[in-house]
Amino acid sequence: MRRLGLTTVLALLLAVFGLAPSASAADPAPAALTFATDAATTTPGGTVQLSMTLTNNKTYDVLFVYQTIEPTWLTTQRPDLKYGFTGCTLATAAGSTPCAGTGPANLGTNYGATVPPGQSRTVTLTLQIAADSGCNGNIGFYSYYYAEFSDATSTSGGPVFTPETRVLCA
Repeated sequence: MRRLGLTTVLALLLAVFGLAPSASAADPAPAALTFATDAATTTPGGTVQLSMTLTNNKTYDVLFVYQTIEPTWLTTQRPDLKYGFTGCTLATAAGSTPCAGTGPANLGTNYGATVPPGQSRTVTLTLQIAADSGCNGNIGFYSYYYAEFSDATSTSGGPVFTPETRVLCA
């Protein structure tokens, strides 16, 4: 009993004076996916640019990415909202270049061959709202992704949600 009491007192003193081991912040995810839009609202016939940024937080290259994009459940509950992805560009140091695959699956090839450690790649999809679309509703998407690294490890994440776009009546 005496040893248990001495251990407890010692642990209490270390904690009080800040000498006890502290909890450290969690490491960031090996890869992170974020979304942004250029407008929160649009009207039927309008477009919104949806940017997807993949960031490599590891010390190894991202060699392969598989990504899907699907409408949220609330978006699917408004069948009068008509929309589609009509364009795709990859931001590069030399400017934007066209990419392929605008959904709903296999968007990962759009990020380019490799994503070096600490760098990001941004792909922008053009969301076209049909001229005869309903209005006063929100359009949103979610995405899952899977990435493989040059050290033979992999990671997956999601769902990652896009900002919603409100379709206003003209």
